[in-house]
Amino acid sequence: MKLDKMSAVQLKQLRVDVDAALVDRQRQDLADAKAAAEAAVAEFGFSLADLNTKPKGGTRAKAAPKYRNPDNAEQTWTGRGRKPQWIIDALTAGADIAALEI
Repeated sequence: MKLDKMSAVQLKQLRVDVDAALVDRQRQDLADAKAAAEAAVAEFGFSLADLNTKPKGGTRAKAAPKYRNPDNAEQTWTGRGRKPQWIIDALTAGADIAALEI
């Protein structure tokens, strides 16, 4: 196939045809991969559903608070991530982090 000999209309049609063929090929490859995976896990007596035990995103348990602001009991911190400003202020004022533990 000589692309340089094709007209713009022919090249555009070729692009459409290639895109459609690519979508079909990807669909077929996915089906083939799924069938191969099902066969592989079936050898061990499982199904693909048995392998999908990982919880979906956002289901991770929220950490319990570990520190509480003595001046405002509603302000807590788990000890994960960035220190809240009230922790920074207390440490700067000379407080021991252990004194803020719940």
